[in-house]
This record gives sequence, C-alpha cells and structure tokens, in this order.
Amino acid sequence: MLLIATPALLLPGVSTDTAQVIVFIGLFAAVLTVFEYNAAYPCLYEFRDAPPFNRIRFISLLITVFLLSLILKGEVHPTLLTDLTRAIGSLVGQAIDVPYSPVRLVVLMLPESAPVSQLDLLRALAGLAYLTSLVSLAVFYIALRLQGWPLQNGSFNVWVNLPTFDPTSGGDVVTRLRRDSHVNISLGILLPFLMPAVVASASSLFGSVSLTNPQTMIWTVAAWAFLPASLLMRGIAMGRIAGMIADKRRQTTLDDSGLLAA
Repeated sequence: MLLIATPALLLPGVSTDTAQVIVFIGLFAAVLTVFEYNAAYPCLYEFRDAPPFNRIRFISLLITVFLLSLILKGEVHPTLLTDLTRAIGSLVGQAIDVPYSPVRLVVLMLPESAPVSQLDLLRALAGLAYLTSLVSLAVFYIALRLQGWPLQNGSFNVWVNLPTFDPTSGGDVVTRLRRDSHVNISLGILLPFLMPAVVASASSLFGSVSLTNPQTMIWTVAAWAFLPASLLMRGIAMGRIAGMIADKRRQTTLDDSGLLAA
C-alpha cells in the first residue's frame, strides 16, 4: 500500500479523485498480499517461502518509485534532498546515455518537439531507475552466494514457490527449469531495449508519447527498469534451482552406486 501511495504522498497537487483511486488500489494490493502470504497453498506470488527474493524485488521497486517521486517533487518544490537526487540521476543518465543504450532509447520515446528540460528530466529519471535495478541485481546475487539461497532455511518446496511450474507436465524437470532460466535472462537483457522500441513504433499509430503527468512518468520509468531486473532475478533463481536438483540427482546416484558396490 505504501509503494502504491508513495507518488501521491510526495507529489504536490494530487486531486481528490486521484487520491481516492490510489487508496482503493493500495488497500486491494495490501489485502491481497496479506491473504496470499498467509495461505497454506500456492498463491499468485512466486518464491513466497524463499526469502529474500521477493523482499529484494519489493524494496528495489519502492526505492525506485521513492527516488523518482523526489526528483519530480523537486520540479515544483526543490529542496536539498531533491536537488541531490536529481544530480545523481543526471550524472548516471549522462554516463550511460550513449547511442543505442537503454537510456538513449527511453529519451527517444519523447516527441521531437519535446523541450530540452523534459528530455533532461527523463534522462535523469531513467538513469537513477536503471542504477537501482542494477544494484538490486547485485544484492540478490550476493545474497544467493553468501546465504546459500534458497536452502538457507533447510528446504525448498517447488510446488509452493513455483505455483505455475508443473513438474509432471512432461520432459525432464532440470532441462525445463534451465530452459525457463535462459528465456527469462534473455528477456531481462532485451526488455530495456525492446520496450522503448515498441512504444516508439506504436506512436505512429496512436500518437506521440506524452509523459506530462508526473505519476505516469514515475510508473512508466519504474516499470521499464524493474521488469527486466525482475526477469533476470527470476532467471538466475530458476537456474539455481535446476542446479540444486541436478546436484541432488548426482549425489543420489553416487550413494546408490556405493551401496551396490558394498
């Protein structure tokens, strides 16, 4: 609920109707999360019982939305914190705004008539969001290595943590998990490039993209940075699970061979 309400809480000039809609959506998301995490059976959320996978993703999205909201708040009511956040975003955005980079493609989504100030603003937002997504990936990889994820609690239930994966639907489980891992990683790498390209292509049919609404800009940029990072994390996680199952099979085979030899 806090995540969904963050832009409305920080940005000035939010209308009463918009605030009511945000409160309703936030309450629905909060109730859904509480019920799903307290259910005894698989739910809509993957890796429910394999922390800190979902915690890292949620904190990453919350930090992204919070920082983007600070930058846009500074456009109306600048403070030392908003200026510092904007400066960091501009520095990162300019550093990675090279031809064919994801940030350059995001900036090119705006129409040619867009003012330079809006281009600079979008570049700063994209740079900061992209930096946050990269940091979240690094944090997850470190947690995976240092904590022995997902076995730090002693067990891993595939049925509960991967409710959409059916191990009995045919084919070797390890092969399917590794295939899904490669697909997710590939999509995670390509999505920052594909999303702006798709939007730019669709603008010829539906008109140029307009990001004049601050909340629209926040959620658009946050989704652009968060979804690829989430897919990469999911791909890494599924590859890790496939490796665990393969190691378990090898250990079982060695144990059986030892028993037969004895």
